[in-house]
Amino acid sequence: MSTHKIAEKWADRSPELRSVLRIVAAFIFMQFGAAKLFAFPMALLPGGGTVRVASQLGVAGLLELIGGGLVLIGLFTRPIAFLLAGEMAVAYFQVHFPKGFWPAANGGVATVLYCFIWLYISAAGAGPWSVDAKRGR
Repeated sequence: MSTHKIAEKWADRSPELRSVLRIVAAFIFMQFGAAKLFAFPMALLPGGGTVRVASQLGVAGLLELIGGGLVLIGLFTRPIAFLLAGEMAVAYFQVHFPKGFWPAANGGVATVLYCFIWLYISAAGAGPWSVDAKRGR
């Protein structure tokens, strides 16, 4: 098989790979929310505590856990992913940017990447392996 045909077949898989990106990113993203709210699978706060739900970090944890879960299954993906992109932009400028401009230096790499992954998913959609696709959305 020629390189051209391999590249063509690979490009034909882009909708499925978009679904894989959405699923894997959402699964990892949900862990940040679970860590904030339940200290599972690890504690993020000093001393192993959890955040108060009625706080900004609590709302972020709910968005990450519930919003991430909806994106994981691909339900209401476009609006939820757009909301999560906004959450990540706020997180970056509130938490990381004050420590310096460069994400690699200020600890904001994951935040920036999630912001743009969710922005892409909000524009491109959930892909074929999603509840949205089954619903015809």
